[in-house]
Amino acid sequence: MIRTRVEQTNEKEHSAPVFLTSSFTFDSSEEMRAAFADENDDNIYSRFSNPTVQEFTDRMCVLEGMESGFATASGMSAVFASLLSFLKKGDHFISCNAIFGSTHTVITKILPKYGIECTYVPAADPSTWDAAVQENTKMIYLETPTNPGLEIIDLQAAGDFAKKHKLIYCVDNCFATPIGQLPALYGADLIVHSATKWLDGQGRVLGGIVLGNKQLIHDVYLFCRSTGPSLSPFNAWILSRSLETLEVRMERHASNAFYLAEKLENHPAIRWLKYPFLKSHPQYEIAKKQMKNGGGLFCFDLKGGLESGRKFLDNLKMLSRTANLGDTRSIASHPASTTHAKLTEEERLSVNITPGLIRISCGLEHRDDILNDILQAL
Repeated sequence: MIRTRVEQTNEKEHSAPVFLTSSFTFDSSEEMRAAFADENDDNIYSRFSNPTVQEFTDRMCVLEGMESGFATASGMSAVFASLLSFLKKGDHFISCNAIFGSTHTVITKILPKYGIECTYVPAADPSTWDAAVQENTKMIYLETPTNPGLEIIDLQAAGDFAKKHKLIYCVDNCFATPIGQLPALYGADLIVHSATKWLDGQGRVLGGIVLGNKQLIHDVYLFCRSTGPSLSPFNAWILSRSLETLEVRMERHASNAFYLAEKLENHPAIRWLKYPFLKSHPQYEIAKKQMKNGGGLFCFDLKGGLESGRKFLDNLKMLSRTANLGDTRSIASHPASTTHAKLTEEERLSVNITPGLIRISCGLEHRDDILNDILQAL
């Protein structure tokens, strides 16, 4: 497991301390001048850097195989930083069409105000992406598995595409985590996480991170240093501790999800069910090639549509009804009315978010307890 940590103090603590401080002091005016002139790496202000936040960042760099990173206050601030640090007025980028609802809002409602345009491309068909490239295209932004439909993007094909067109290659690796897949192996320049999800794993704190090479992350740092989406040191301390159990947790999440998906796939109330490591998944072969496990999520479409979805959620006794995921406790959500409600019906259907779609985030409970609650709710 990852042991990267802040330097031990004279108190000889076993767990790294939390540096809950807004600013840092200097022994001389010259030291202070040098820090502000970026002549050293001394801490100045926790909006810029903090030892506890850096511990979490260093551990994530090791896990993802990246040189550098910058941790942010939430997953969406990490997404926003990964885009605005590199795109300016007049630029264009490409995104897969199946993405988190708030990311869709940023792309369609906020970035156009800055003169930044985006073209959506089919997540599962890289052969069509060339047609989306323009002279001013600077980046390709992808999620895999996608949220919430769990489509799998071929990371090698995407990497080849980005290299061919000299694009920054950015991957949201939130669903798979670095335990499940490593986008850096396929040429990803930037990796984005909502640390709120599996990285924390207990539904306690918000956090995000952008990882990449030193030059790219320096640009992210400069953007975030001035705009201020800094991660709380306390949240960073929680997240850093959580990483120590990430591997064992993800093994249980994934094994539970695979077991449940197999048991429920042919249930008469379900029209279809998706899980990356089921052979029925359209991109099963790609998932097996680039993922170490199928992750902790599966989704299914209820035959009765919207009303069946509402009835199912209301009938649940153990599973939580919330829009979050990646918790120790199993969670059921209805994307069409929650996380993706701001998409039009046409936009939802184009990425297979049907009125009866249910997303299950498998917790750490006994797998038969989760199964029994889903079965009685169906």
